[in-house]
Amino acid sequence: MIDTPRLSGWTHVYSGKVRDLFVPVGTSEGTRPTRMLVVASDRVSAFDSVLSPGIPDKGALLTALSLWWFDRLAGGDGGRRIPNHLIPDHVLVGDAALELIPEEVMGRAMLVASLDMEPIECVVRGYLTGSGWAEYQADGTVCGIALPAGLRNGDKLPEPLFTPAFKAPLGEHDENISYERTVEIVGAETAAELRELSLEIYRRAAATAEKRGLILADTKFEFGRDARGTLVLADEVLTPDSSRYWDAEAWRTGATPAERMASFDKQIVRDWLAASWDRKGEPPALPDDIVARTRARYAELLQRLTGG
Repeated sequence: MIDTPRLSGWTHVYSGKVRDLFVPVGTSEGTRPTRMLVVASDRVSAFDSVLSPGIPDKGALLTALSLWWFDRLAGGDGGRRIPNHLIPDHVLVGDAALELIPEEVMGRAMLVASLDMEPIECVVRGYLTGSGWAEYQADGTVCGIALPAGLRNGDKLPEPLFTPAFKAPLGEHDENISYERTVEIVGAETAAELRELSLEIYRRAAATAEKRGLILADTKFEFGRDARGTLVLADEVLTPDSSRYWDAEAWRTGATPAERMASFDKQIVRDWLAASWDRKGEPPALPDDIVARTRARYAELLQRLTGG
């Protein structure tokens, strides 16, 4: 069971694996909210399951990193502006600034515009790993896309791949789909826009990570349409929950996959869970050392990327 905070002035409407969504009290059912509050919890998920216990401070670390990336992608890195779902989180009352985010979730919440979300999870893979590596070993492909023979686990792909998935409800598995199936679901124009934006954001983020001694191996994005019909970057972006980050020096010098893929994400959790659970029934509780190591990696990634 997922526990959600009770926030004065806000009504809880949805919980995902990690985030909780609130709308202003009094919002009529079926109408577009004036604004929404997205709260990042300390929950951690792997293999489409929510695990326990959570990772201390995880929500604040994810929110800080998402806000940093949203700012850079809005033009802070010198590239073109990628619209996002953030809206001002305070208003001026006389000479004073009134915070719109409740104090109980300050630091781990974002105030955002209401969007019509696209049902596609936009995955971009720059390196061969994870489920892509398993498929490549069996068929020489990743999400049905043929790759050259002789690649190793952790190798850089010839070009970043856009490998979309159909978003599943909480507790169900996301479904990898082809680009052609994406076109069938959202239309040719939107599919092309999703692919173009996803690949652009990945390349810009990968270049930023490289300057900080990091590799962005893969990531996933979510988009929605605002009231004007503009495609907008939403949810979280380029966090350890949605992305695989590796240490670039370890990747360059490592002789084995474990040495090459020194991860700054929840791979510690994935590896432990894969070795400890057959994916039947409820997943086991995470040991204290796995929780502590994961938190430390999240915090180190934030520091290395932002310098904060």
